Amino acid sequence: MASFSINPAGEKFELPEAGDFDKEFARVEALVEQARSEGKEIVVVMGVGFVGAVMAAIVADTVDADGNPSKFVIGCQRPSTRSYWKIPMLNRGVSPVKAEDPEVDPMIARCVLEKKTLTATYNSDCLKLADCVVVDVQCDYSKRELGNMRNGEVEMAALEATVKTIGEKVTPECLTLIETTVAPGTTEFVAWPIMQKAFAQRGVDATPLLAHSYERVMPGKEYVSSIRDFWRVCSGCNEPARERVVKFLNEVLNTDEFPLTVMDRPIESETSKIIENSYRATTLAFLNEWSLFSERNGVDLIKVINAIKVRPTHSNMIFPGPGIGGYCLPKDGGLGYWAYKHILCFDDGEEIFKISPAAIDINDTRGLHVATLTRDALRNMGRYIAAAEVVICGASYRQDVGDTRYSGSEVVVRRLTEMGAEMRVHDPYVDHWYEFESQ
Repeated sequence: MASFSINPAGEKFELPEAGDFDKEFARVEALVEQARSEGKEIVVVMGVGFVGAVMAAIVADTVDADGNPSKFVIGCQRPSTRSYWKIPMLNRGVSPVKAEDPEVDPMIARCVLEKKTLTATYNSDCLKLADCVVVDVQCDYSKRELGNMRNGEVEMAALEATVKTIGEKVTPECLTLIETTVAPGTTEFVAWPIMQKAFAQRGVDATPLLAHSYERVMPGKEYVSSIRDFWRVCSGCNEPARERVVKFLNEVLNTDEFPLTVMDRPIESETSKIIENSYRATTLAFLNEWSLFSERNGVDLIKVINAIKVRPTHSNMIFPGPGIGGYCLPKDGGLGYWAYKHILCFDDGEEIFKISPAAIDINDTRGLHVATLTRDALRNMGRYIAAAEVVICGASYRQDVGDTRYSGSEVVVRRLTEMGAEMRVHDPYVDHWYEFESQ
């Protein structure tokens, strides 16, 4: 019996069967042969989600000094029921991610249909053809309970499996670049040994070329620019890998205006991303307590913040919304906390990490206060929250995007539902809220 993957619009795509893989590889191999004859570098992007799909298009849109396309990109996604639909959609020239940025859809259509520098496949054997592999596979941090970051765990299985597959199939000359935000130490002490072991089992007498460079993608109206036209930090596990990643990023990103910062070791670039987002999470948590103070004392906190921001040293103060979300801020501090014990093998994490866990816990539970305010507002109107119809405008974590991962709205919806409210949600960018599938 056939299995299907259904896209957000409801279209069904039959999952490939075992007999389809050889035919699919032959299709991709023919495209690669043509691209190589034209002098193009072959780049495989593993994972075509919120980061990978747009990164693949940016690389595929790259041109050389003469204005000719210089890369041929293969987006690779495993054929699961949840994600396979992205492959046929991409091969139609249709973006698998919904975005407000007017650059996204035309860029993907142009690269697939006109320039023919981008294709997508479910067959990971395409790795055998790669000169460079970019890894955009999730490395999540799962919390067992709300408001207690410390008891969470890093979900590294998908990343480890992807790296193992890469090590089993790429040539020794191929560069592997991890773009995923990972726990500090992952590239050097987890991924590199996996690739080295895979090389040894194949009888390959070479050191894998492995590098790390985290993305700073910001879905929304400047989706493409946040990847292509923004500062990057990069590093390599050894000097050859470092040289290769610098060369690659200089070719595909706007490093003339936004120069690279090259670190000595991957643990430095990995830690940069974790501290970068932990800092922002902490400033939001700091203002949470002052928003409660202001709410209870009739103080207009937005007016207060605008008055403070006149001072240049405080110009980047940000106001916490109803809930703090997004794929980075709610989890990245947890990756660092977990790595300190489980990768780097220190046992005094409880003493060292005090501010970052507290900040994440405060931000995670802010949505509960919004639900309480809603209940009290209805009560002041002579209404009860039980059986009340409540509409929440905005399911994603920020405006103009369709990303619901760790959305602050989720906590609000769950809490109001527990109180007995009949919930309705409006968000023009969200067709399906995956986090509520198993309710």
